[in-house]
Amino acid sequence: MKLHNAMWPGIVGKDDASDQPTISLDRMLEFTAKASVDGQKFDGVDLFLYHPHHDPSSSDDEIRALADKINRHGLKVGSVVAPIWPGTLGGSAFGSSGERRDFLTAIRHACRVTKILNEHGVRDYGVIRIDSAGGPTDFADNELANTKLLAKTFREAGMIAADHGEKLAAEGEICWGGMHSWKHMLNTLEETNLPEAVGFQADLSHTYLYLLGYNAPEHTLLKSGYSDEEFWAAYKILTDQLRPWTIDFHVAQNDGSVHGSGSHDKTGKHCPADDPNGKLDIVRCAQMWLQDHEERNIQHICWDGCMFDNNILENSKTWNTILDTMLKVRSAI
Repeated sequence: MKLHNAMWPGIVGKDDASDQPTISLDRMLEFTAKASVDGQKFDGVDLFLYHPHHDPSSSDDEIRALADKINRHGLKVGSVVAPIWPGTLGGSAFGSSGERRDFLTAIRHACRVTKILNEHGVRDYGVIRIDSAGGPTDFADNELANTKLLAKTFREAGMIAADHGEKLAAEGEICWGGMHSWKHMLNTLEETNLPEAVGFQADLSHTYLYLLGYNAPEHTLLKSGYSDEEFWAAYKILTDQLRPWTIDFHVAQNDGSVHGSGSHDKTGKHCPADDPNGKLDIVRCAQMWLQDHEERNIQHICWDGCMFDNNILENSKTWNTILDTMLKVRSAI
C-alpha cells in the first residue's frame, strides 16, 4: 500500500488576498518530500487539476514537465481531482444542460491529463475524484428528480472515464447535494449503477459528519453524547453500506465541528493527526474502510489536511506526524 499526500490543502479555503494565501505546488512537494519517519517516506502525491497548481490550458509538454517535477522529488502521482465546479471548468452535475455539459468537459480534461501522466510513467494507480458540484439546498428542491439527473451525469462521466481506462470516485462530503449524507450517497451510487467505473471516495473526516447527520438530520446515526459502543455500532453501519463502493481513501482527523467557505458550506473540518480534540481512532476507523481493499484495487491511501492553516502546513513536524500515522494505518491493514 503506497502512502500519498494531498496537494490541494495548499489551495482550498485560501486566497492570495487573505491572511491564508495559496501555497504553490512546488512548496507542497517540498513539504512532502522532506517528511521522514525512521527512513520511511511518502511514495507520492494526489493532485488538484486547476489553478494555481495546474493550468487547464497546459500543453502536453507542459504536463510532462509537471510529471518531471514530481518525479525529481522521488514521488508518484496517484488520484487526481477533476475541476468539476462552477468557476473552474465544470458545473453542477444535477444542474442545467449547460452545467452538466461543463461537468463532462472537466472529466474529459482530467482524462487527458492522466493519460499523459500514465504514459510518462509517473502514474501507475489511482482514480479521478469528483463530487456533484451542486449544493444540498438546490438538491432538496426535488430530491427524486435530482438524484436521477445526478446519476445520469455520473454514468455519462463514468463511461468517458472508462474509455480512457480510468475510474471515478465520488467523495462523500456533506456540502455536495446528493452526496450530503450516507443515505443520499448510497442512493446516488445505486442509481448510477456503474460500479465498474463510478465508486466512492471515503474521507475519514467527511464521513464522520455522515454519522452526525449534518445537512441531513433524517439520516443521523449518532446523537450528541454518544458512547464508544454506540459509535462503533454506527460506524459499522456506515462502513458496511459504503465500503463495497469505496475505491479511494483519505486518512484524516475531525474534531466534530464543521468549517465552511464559499460553496463549501458546513464541510468537514480536517484536524492535525495528533489533535487532542480529534474524535476518531484513525487506525481502527481506517481498518474498517479498508477491509478487502485489494478486491477493490486500492493501491494507495492519501492524507487530506484540507483547511489547515498555513503555519501548520509549513511546520515540518506536521508532516512527520502525518507520515507516522499513515505508517500505522498501513501496518494495521
